[in-house]
Amino acid sequence: MEKRWVAQEKADAQTVDKLSKELNIDEVLAEMLVRRGVHSFDEAKSFFRPDIRHLHDPFLMKSMPEAIDRIERAIANKEGILIYGDYDVDGTTAVALTYSFFKEFHSNINYYIPDRYNEGYGISTQGIDYAHDLGYSLIIALDCGIKSIDKVAYAQEKGIDFIICDHHLPGDEIPDAIAVLDPKRADCNYPYKELSGCGLGFKLIQAYADKNKLPQEKMEAYLDLVAVSIASDIVPITGENRVLAYFGLQKLNKNPCKGLQALKELAGKTDDFTITDIVFSIGPRINAAGRIDDAKKAVQLLIADSTELAEDAGFIINLKNAERKEFDSNITEQALNMILNSPEMEHRKSTVVFNESWHKGVIGIVASRLTEKYYRPTIVLTQSNGMVSGSARSVVGYDLYEALCECSDLLEQFGGHKYAAGLTMKPENVEAFSQRFEEVVAASITDDLLVQEVSIEAEIDLKVITPKFFRILSQFAPFGPQNMSPVFRSRNVYSYAYGSIVGNNHLKMQIRQPNSPIFDCIAFGFGEELEQINKGKPFDVCYTIEQNVWKDRKNIQLNIKGIKTY
Repeated sequence: MEKRWVAQEKADAQTVDKLSKELNIDEVLAEMLVRRGVHSFDEAKSFFRPDIRHLHDPFLMKSMPEAIDRIERAIANKEGILIYGDYDVDGTTAVALTYSFFKEFHSNINYYIPDRYNEGYGISTQGIDYAHDLGYSLIIALDCGIKSIDKVAYAQEKGIDFIICDHHLPGDEIPDAIAVLDPKRADCNYPYKELSGCGLGFKLIQAYADKNKLPQEKMEAYLDLVAVSIASDIVPITGENRVLAYFGLQKLNKNPCKGLQALKELAGKTDDFTITDIVFSIGPRINAAGRIDDAKKAVQLLIADSTELAEDAGFIINLKNAERKEFDSNITEQALNMILNSPEMEHRKSTVVFNESWHKGVIGIVASRLTEKYYRPTIVLTQSNGMVSGSARSVVGYDLYEALCECSDLLEQFGGHKYAAGLTMKPENVEAFSQRFEEVVAASITDDLLVQEVSIEAEIDLKVITPKFFRILSQFAPFGPQNMSPVFRSRNVYSYAYGSIVGNNHLKMQIRQPNSPIFDCIAFGFGEELEQINKGKPFDVCYTIEQNVWKDRKNIQLNIKGIKTY
């Protein structure tokens, strides 16, 4: 697929020069720091050396005192507490963290995850009835609830109090709960707004630990779960999230909870986990429980207190993930064939595909796959409980939610944000919706947004890539949204020796420039470029810089993201 190489805007030259001299680092690295909001030696020290003391006081969050007071009262009075969370990775890690922490101080506590298919997202009437029937008088909701006005009112009628910990954008009205913890509230002055749902659970236990003068290790024991949520929920890895992710990855790599250790072993990798590793190996396995079966099994895994229990739960979840992969692969193939067999569909500005038999739990994944393939706003629809449900994904720069608003008269309900959404409609509206959505997208999307962008951090000569340069670059990690692994561009490089095809159409080669070292390169999916780069003519590359480990040998390797031949 063709991609646009777009250079990032230059940072202020004077600031870059000053920082480069203060830190004694290359100006390329200094400019990267300035782009990330680092302008002084002290700010660079905080960036490169995260400290758990950099976390904000949890009591700066609106409603936190009320939340802690209510929890303390429930514990003192031996009230039943129900920890309630969403069925995705963020929700299940949040429930596991909060339940495990408070279980140390309170025995009358349980957890609840709604069924994706029978109850849907968020707080459900069934969940509240469950709490009432079993005598729970306090529900702590995590990663959901900020718009559950009617459900909180229903719980009050049943004599149940709510504490809501949600990171989603509130509506015009805040639920009438005992406490509503959400840094995105307009009336909340908490300094950092981008916490994950599990991150909010962490702030809750941090507040309880601080007020009750508990050892810091009590809350730090759960940082591996927070790192998994940050990676899987794709929240920005900036500010407080960067501190949580940094120490969470350390915990995940050195001493994870038994459930995450089991998942690491099932993934076939037990050390040097990165945010990317979580996204592709741990997150999908946890998510598979709720997509294919019951998300409570994910919580059972994450709270397992013995290796045997963790391995048993992990084995079941791994089977569900294999089943999810099979559904995903089959449905993606069917959807691609639908597009290929319809010339009219192949040349649209949007994709809408529907099959009433597709598994609802994986249509979001399929929508992402189709977006990767055709790079245009995409909706995958299936039938469920007499209605048609869909998952939507967008491309960078295009507001999918606004496009759905233009089709709202054909929908029963929809929700989400700029790049991802869910929707429901009557079966008889599918054809009209597909046509309307295409009309809206065609009228509002620009051609450049339909070509995937590669954001170039800097243009450098290969000789810049020294061991010192790479050592400092590695300290920019953990990488993720708003702190992505930097992509560099080098012009007029040559293939040092003949390249070759390895694996499934991957290009392996060595490149150099005059007076530069020779660098090993891997270019995934670029096999078709072999003939051109073997001609001995110069070409441009864009790439990330990484360390390749083979047996006991470590060397710097360029991971090629684009090739431009002349």
